[in-house]
Amino acid sequence: MSEAIARRTSVHRRKPHWLNVVRWGRLVRHLWRAGALAVVAVLGVMAVACGMGGGGEEFEVWVIDQSGTAGTLYIYDGKDLIEDTAQAVPEVIDLGGAVSALCQQQTGTAPARAHMVMFNAGQTHAIVSFVATGHVVFMEASTRTPKACIDVGEQAHGSIAAPDDTYLLVADQNGKKVHRISTDYGANRFSLDTAASIDLATCTTPSGAKCEDKAVRPDTAPICFGINSASRLAFVTLRGGGMFVLDSGATPMSIVAEYDKATVKGNGLCGVEIGGKMFVNAGGATKGSPRGSDLYSFALSDFPASGAVGSPNQPAPKLVFSKDEGDHDAHMILSTAGHGSEDGGLVWVVDRFANEVEVVDPETGSLVNTFGLAGQVSADPAPDFTDVSPGGDYAFIALRGACPLTANIEGVNNAVGATPGVGVIKVEEDGVRGQLVGIAPINSPAPAGFDCPSRSDDPAGSITNQADPHGLRVRAK
Repeated sequence: MSEAIARRTSVHRRKPHWLNVVRWGRLVRHLWRAGALAVVAVLGVMAVACGMGGGGEEFEVWVIDQSGTAGTLYIYDGKDLIEDTAQAVPEVIDLGGAVSALCQQQTGTAPARAHMVMFNAGQTHAIVSFVATGHVVFMEASTRTPKACIDVGEQAHGSIAAPDDTYLLVADQNGKKVHRISTDYGANRFSLDTAASIDLATCTTPSGAKCEDKAVRPDTAPICFGINSASRLAFVTLRGGGMFVLDSGATPMSIVAEYDKATVKGNGLCGVEIGGKMFVNAGGATKGSPRGSDLYSFALSDFPASGAVGSPNQPAPKLVFSKDEGDHDAHMILSTAGHGSEDGGLVWVVDRFANEVEVVDPETGSLVNTFGLAGQVSADPAPDFTDVSPGGDYAFIALRGACPLTANIEGVNNAVGATPGVGVIKVEEDGVRGQLVGIAPINSPAPAGFDCPSRSDDPAGSITNQADPHGLRVRAK
């Protein structure tokens, strides 16, 4: 175990357990109602002395079920998920209601299949991307009210807000374009900056090569992004392999660095910056490459302050690990750090096919642990989008269903799960380990004779619950 891991573990053991804070609060309220003011005062002093005063930040968990036409948004109170996971009752929002009506009004078309939900840096707004259409919806998070709907084109696979909250990038996957939306969350003003868009199918790289080329980058459909903390560099993962780093503030957006499919494999999802490095993963979930799990790190200081890198595959990434043999499909990548964490946390790479989490120490850039999620709680959880509580003590995972509507390869079933819902992971040793401790089930009754479009191994009518949770994020209240 590295010195960095040992230090994080030591810090974790000194932190108060979030659930204990909740229990102390309940005891104090009970004593108050009983009139035991002196005891309450003593307990209050004890709470401060034990460090309990700042450990109980309230939060909620937002998750998208892709089933149906537009999809459904479930919002859970974080405390409810921790205390009694299976009985947690969410707020349910049919995205075919007010959200769809606003899109009809503002774009003339209706959104289909909500896929990802993200928050801006200030967490004042949720951003919902619709993968079967090009719609991006901005919702005021506190009121759950849709404020704007923008149609970027063919397909809004994922949208990521810049850390400075001035813009949003959208991956128009099948359109093979990256779009930028200017954002003013305080004024609820959002506009598509058409002059900023870059076409990854027809562009030319700084070295003079074609962006899309069968031998180098055979399919430049953008999957998602990692945007650095300075809000300038956007790491764009590509479906067919290879990667681009964009100057996302330029108009039009320009390529800073280019990578081929031999250097960075395909179908990664997003990136996370920790300790001056951008970590980017690669996965499976394509017909040509249904299996895979790779992780790369890029030193941000190696990129120029302005202009482009003239040579391909530079600055060179470090390959952290590669697990392309066997049943692997890495999808989500995240930091285990909560909102107020003392350090940047560890890197988790979530493998929905293997039902595992790979744990990486960002300081050493090495794989330090792998832990499984399958067991008593679920024999086949198929973990997907993941996020952590503000205190970093719990993680929450969208668990896929029997009929995955996206990213499942027929006959491989890399995204098929047995228990659709929100999984709760108790984080141990400050992220070195974790344990799936409960599931809040999501049920979306399938119509009679339902035939899952991504499954040929199940007869029509055999799947009665069509729920397919995918996008998930935690929001501090």
